[in-house]
Amino acid sequence: MNKSVDNYLLEGCGRCPLGGTPACKVHKWVAELELLRGIVLACGLTEECKWGVPCYTYENSNVLLLSAFKEYCTISFFKGILLSDSQTILEKPGKNSQAARLIKFKNVERIVALEAEIKACIYEAIEAEKAGLKVHFKKNPEPIPAELATKFEEDPVLKTAFEALTPGRQRGYILHFSQPKQSKTRTGRIEKCVPKILKGEGLNDRYRSH
Repeated sequence: MNKSVDNYLLEGCGRCPLGGTPACKVHKWVAELELLRGIVLACGLTEECKWGVPCYTYENSNVLLLSAFKEYCTISFFKGILLSDSQTILEKPGKNSQAARLIKFKNVERIVALEAEIKACIYEAIEAEKAGLKVHFKKNPEPIPAELATKFEEDPVLKTAFEALTPGRQRGYILHFSQPKQSKTRTGRIEKCVPKILKGEGLNDRYRSH
């Protein structure tokens, strides 16, 4: 077990202002995340901490993430589109997601009930890595600025959080990020909004609440 993941379960990812506080999303799902962690490790993956969250790899290739959101926690497969999903338990993080697929959990009971199916997905994902299978991406229908696409490549957790937003919130961010003419300014706007996206908030949510 990775000590950084132990710390994640105690303190959260620390990537938004709620990290390390009682309001951190991770604290709501510790029992579920610990159970999922045990299931994943039993399948033989290597445990690491990347982008502030538990990441599991096979021969240095990313296979899946464990993440906590406000309404649920998830196990998320980087190449989930390649999995057969015979029990139809995998979901897209967002309507335009191409590769990633996740399973949502709101209680320990669901994890226990689906343990066999979860392991089957993990083993299939490992076999996909062994076979060197790749995801063939289609052109994204949304006009995502290049700077945001690059940020998503660097930070899959942010990409998953963004895709979990409502279409309206996604569009609001995309318009906001695309507006400046200079790439440096667009990148600055993206960096400034990362904490809000990770909290599941829209661009103007704070203002609407007052």
